[in-house]
Amino acid sequence: MYSEKVMDHFQNPRNMGEIEDASGVGTVGNAKCGDIMRIFLDIDEDGIIREARFKTFGCGAAVATSSMATELVKGKTVQEALQVTNKAVMEALDGLPPAKVHCSLLAEEAIHAALWDYAQKQGIAIQGLEKPKADIHDEDSE
Repeated sequence: MYSEKVMDHFQNPRNMGEIEDASGVGTVGNAKCGDIMRIFLDIDEDGIIREARFKTFGCGAAVATSSMATELVKGKTVQEALQVTNKAVMEALDGLPPAKVHCSLLAEEAIHAALWDYAQKQGIAIQGLEKPKADIHDEDSE
């Protein structure tokens, strides 16, 4: 059902925890399944993500996608992080069962929400970044 990579990131999550005084924090959730994901980013003056951490309340797939998403954005520019899609997260994990695809969508949305928070704090616009719809949403609105 789950790939070895999903199980590894669930059992040995990378980058779990918070970043005090984070450059950007994004919180998203799915009201139907109860998953809540928060991603913290530490972004340097050159727009490079030095550190990415997460706190997730949810199923194993939600933890695994959060872990992988933070791995994928570390060391990237803000613009490169914006290109990390749910598909990229799923591919990096060697796939997810159809019922768990929404977890990868949450990971993408949490990254975008954290980047939005960063842009708001810096008073800048990030090309291609749209304001998050809502922090917590229904599966039907995806």
